[in-house]
Amino acid sequence: RAASRNRDKRMAARTLMVQGTASHVGKSVLTAALCRLFVRRGLRVAPFKAQNMSNNSFVTPDGKEIGRAQAVQAAACRLSPRADFNPILIKPESETTAQLVVGGEVAGSLSAQDFGRVRREYWGSVQAAFQRLSDAFDVIVLEGAGSPAEVNLRKCAVVNMQMAQQAAAPVLLVG
Repeated sequence: RAASRNRDKRMAARTLMVQGTASHVGKSVLTAALCRLFVRRGLRVAPFKAQNMSNNSFVTPDGKEIGRAQAVQAAACRLSPRADFNPILIKPESETTAQLVVGGEVAGSLSAQDFGRVRREYWGSVQAAFQRLSDAFDVIVLEGAGSPAEVNLRKCAVVNMQMAQQAAAPVLLVG
């Protein structure tokens, strides 16, 4: 009983977010490095990327699918990969369509015109995944996607400043 009381009183995980000036500037590698640094300091650390767009996916031990970068970050944390580390995965199929993976399972297709659907329909899934991690870990290192300055995506994004605000995370900008 006392253990459950202590767990209820425990603070949420501390957070840090890595965002970039563009794609391919080193966000994933820096996130993995920070994860390992915090693990070496004796903290329980988890990676988190709310939404990833990639065909380079990884199948978790329980059969779920996440971005490969989050699987590498999990290894840096000395953890088994899990769907909560990357709750939304968008796998491009053509110039205008993509497969949508939510919580590690295929949730249908997504067209370029309806990217806002992710935020409208799945923001709750992202928040729930983050909360589960926050309850279980000391530190969560979040990774953004692309650049938060892409104004055309700001209204529908769940991964950059929307997530930083949700997590109350300070943001490191990588260039």
